[in-house]
Amino acid sequence: MELSPMAVAAVAVGFVVVLWWASTGLVLYLDGLPRRTFRWSLGGATVLGAAALAGLAETRDETTIAGAGIAFVCALAVWGWNELAFLTGVITGPNRRACPPGVAGWRHFVAATGSILWHELAIAASALAVFAVTAGGDNRVGLWAFLILWVMRLSTKLNVFLGVPNLSEEFLPDHLKYIASFFRRRPMNLLFPVSVTATTVLFVALIAEAVAAADPFAATAATLLAALTGLALLEHWFLVLPIPAMELWRWGLKSRSAHAEPPEGETRRAPGVERAPARIGVRPAT
Repeated sequence: MELSPMAVAAVAVGFVVVLWWASTGLVLYLDGLPRRTFRWSLGGATVLGAAALAGLAETRDETTIAGAGIAFVCALAVWGWNELAFLTGVITGPNRRACPPGVAGWRHFVAATGSILWHELAIAASALAVFAVTAGGDNRVGLWAFLILWVMRLSTKLNVFLGVPNLSEEFLPDHLKYIASFFRRRPMNLLFPVSVTATTVLFVALIAEAVAAADPFAATAATLLAALTGLALLEHWFLVLPIPAMELWRWGLKSRSAHAEPPEGETRRAPGVERAPARIGVRPAT
């Protein structure tokens, strides 16, 4: 039985939402496991990422509904490798220390950039790889999906750096808590309205493209990208609205408490003895 265009669109949106929720939770869960498992998790993600690049190359001329969906999933797999490499602390940046007290302005920006520089370069290299394997093809869903993820994540990082009410620092594992020292908690910053406006314009444009599409592939491709952009817009609003976003992925964060390990140089405490909380905190608004 052939689905109607509306049914295909509904399935595509649901598919993106479930994939976004499940993949984010899976990365958080793997990152919460003991550090000795990181090599296996990242090794598996590397194999998956390589297979995803091969999948993007294989489907670059596949202008069908299935081709659009496969390319989209492959792009998310490549993105997931970068996220896992960062959260496990394997690829972060040359600066692995908290922001020194009194550092502000340009020095603050340079120090913050140094904490994630290798991660950003790895994403750029991944984007080039996705571009290379899809070049010359008619199916560019994977490339556009990866670019949307990259731009939206950069926007989120800049907004957290400039200052927002909800910093979501609870998503950072213990070995990356120093990065929270570069965050600012503020009611608003000048970039945020620009970010949500631009994302909203893109979201509406993609919806319009999906509605006006002349064939099922184009409609599905635009719908997948519109759903992804809509979720990115939602994540931006999570930064300022009193919404407990962490509840969406509490299941993924459970591995952290179940496999909590003492910092390097400390021995494991006896049951009932708690370690003093870390002193690294969020940078106050100035």
